Amino acid sequence: MRTGFVLALFLALTACNRGNQDTSAIRQGVLDHLSGRSLNVAAMDIDIPSVQFNGDKADVTVVFRPKGVAASQGMTLRYQMQQSGGRWTVVSTQDSGHGGAAAPGTPNPHGGGALPPSAGSPHGAMPSPEDLPPAAKK
Repeated sequence: MRTGFVLALFLALTACNRGNQDTSAIRQGVLDHLSGRSLNVAAMDIDIPSVQFNGDKADVTVVFRPKGVAASQGMTLRYQMQQSGGRWTVVSTQDSGHGGAAAPGTPNPHGGGALPPSAGSPHGAMPSPEDLPPAAKK
């Protein structure tokens, strides 16, 4: 009798612990998070290649891309999610990068060629400290 009770309790606890590690519930949490935004979710493929569960928290990698477009052309976001009230909710978001970036040395698809090395500064390249005059003492 006791063995049966202990076994039933163990199975119940194991099932409860596995219940919160459901990727379909994670996916629904991501979709719920996106529903409040002006996105056409129906026109996107949303893949969840990675979920790392840590109790009632999860680190989730989500890849978004327009339907019919190669996975390399998508955008990857990392979500930190937390389970509360039986639902997974997004706590924070981190952009992990956009697909389709040009490889180094690839011509600019928008024309105009490559930017000059000093294009980041309106005054040209910054001189090295050795090239600067000594600072005046006050």
